[in-house]
Amino acid sequence: MAALNRQAVLYSAQKPSDTQWQRMEAFLQRRYDEAVTLSWTQDMSLKNGFRLECGDDIFDWSPEGRFRQLSQNLTSLTGAGPDIIPLMRETLHNWTPKAMAQTVGRVRAVQDGIVRVSGMADVFYGEILLFESGVRGMVMNLDEDEIGCILFDDDALIQQGSAVYRSGRVAGMPVGNAFKGRVIDALGTPIDGGEAIEADDYRPIEQPAPGIIDRQPVNTPMETGLMTIDAMFPIGRGQRELIIGDRQTGKTAVALDTIVNQKGKNVVCIYVAIGQKTSSVSQLVENLRKHGAMDYTVVVSASASAPAPLQYIAPYAGCALGEYFMYSGQDVLIVYDDLSKHAVAYRALSLLLGRSPGREAYPGDVFYLHARLLERAAHLSDALGGGSMTALPIVETQAGDVSAYIPTNIISITDGQIFLDSDLFFSGQRPAVNIGLSVSRVGGDAQTKAMKKATGSIRLDLAQYRELEVFTQFSSDLDETTRMQLTNGQMLMRLLRQKQYHPYPQHQQVILLLAAQARLFQHIAPKDMEACVRNLLAHVEQTQGVICRKIEQTGLADAEDLENLRSAAAAFMKG
Repeated sequence: MAALNRQAVLYSAQKPSDTQWQRMEAFLQRRYDEAVTLSWTQDMSLKNGFRLECGDDIFDWSPEGRFRQLSQNLTSLTGAGPDIIPLMRETLHNWTPKAMAQTVGRVRAVQDGIVRVSGMADVFYGEILLFESGVRGMVMNLDEDEIGCILFDDDALIQQGSAVYRSGRVAGMPVGNAFKGRVIDALGTPIDGGEAIEADDYRPIEQPAPGIIDRQPVNTPMETGLMTIDAMFPIGRGQRELIIGDRQTGKTAVALDTIVNQKGKNVVCIYVAIGQKTSSVSQLVENLRKHGAMDYTVVVSASASAPAPLQYIAPYAGCALGEYFMYSGQDVLIVYDDLSKHAVAYRALSLLLGRSPGREAYPGDVFYLHARLLERAAHLSDALGGGSMTALPIVETQAGDVSAYIPTNIISITDGQIFLDSDLFFSGQRPAVNIGLSVSRVGGDAQTKAMKKATGSIRLDLAQYRELEVFTQFSSDLDETTRMQLTNGQMLMRLLRQKQYHPYPQHQQVILLLAAQARLFQHIAPKDMEACVRNLLAHVEQTQGVICRKIEQTGLADAEDLENLRSAAAAFMKG
């Protein structure tokens, strides 16, 4: 049986002349190197042009088509930085419309923010698609006869059968220094009521993680200002440290204290809020602004009311922004709050796209979802500028179950975890860090020499105290050694309590740790501990100011310096 000829349809308001018809047929013959059957259909909306459709190819010579072609040329200039204005002028001056075939798909079905599109065989995964109504979407599924697309805008504007156009670009994020101090959505659009942000560049939200050769060891502290963490579970620049715990146990508070503590340390902070209430994000921004932290912080918000696709891409968008600063040689701290809501959003998208559910209905690639995000945190080699990006992912547990699916996935990806215990939190111990379940796999490499010497055996003392505390609940007859250990443990627990937004500088932590090792707080009543600590720090800073400045500037302290600090603290406590 003879093969059927390729079919083409010409749409225009008036029927073309014989000469025009012959030119069309000759063009199609050259284009497809075969005979093409051409037919004409009247379309009164095309009074100033025509549209030629042949299979999935569309040659749009209408004013709208030519304008779309020009806009794509201008869009390709994104990322030109300060040279973009002269490049736009040159493009507009030299531009002439071309008879380019544009692959156009058709909407087959739309529901719940998911669009199924037919007729786009050459589209690639992650590409941005443009719909007739101006709505944007991203390719997430590549099936045999259709593609699945997630929408970034309202699906009510899309109708079945409407045209879908390729953009030729992967999903990306505008980046630049002007984003500091702003609140933006997952697409980089400001949502804080301020003026438009002038971007310096454009980065894809999905990027390969730096290779081993491009990294250097994690050996510089990223101080949180929280003595519990800096002394026992230190975080280094380029590390990934998980903050995990039940709802309302202070996970976000730990992250915010860390951001506030970066003031004056030349660290760019990015806070990604996923699936949170808008009112909570507004309050968080106000608190950061009150403590002077918004000057160096960017808040990326995909609230609970945002579509699931925006919640899905939010952490990747924040990471792309962080990589811009990291590759320019700066240090970055990025907080993902939280990845359990991110996994839920991804599960919703996957089920709507028809992907097979696995454990707890999550898709099979949910591990890869977070692995490819967190692996992008790194301390770059000096050849790449030496910048770093430290990631603090947050995960919510149910009834303290760290063995659930998503928590175990992220624990295996990260370099340690800070586990916040609800029992400790409600007993008044804040931050409520569980000493037994928390760990930093970088350890002392991320501590300064002064902090390492001052920490001593505090973690071992606290671990012994926790075990003795449980054991002695069933016994009232205690020997003197056990009683001393219990008293010392209670004193350490009281000392490690910190108010939110009151981080300790490094030299103050060294002073308090030295005093704790010398057991100078043994006889201080709990109600007097806060005032005692405040007065002690003021006294030692006044009498040993040179050593305090040395520790802050260099992180070093020799044995004589530590002894002088210890003696000054002991003299004050005697008085």
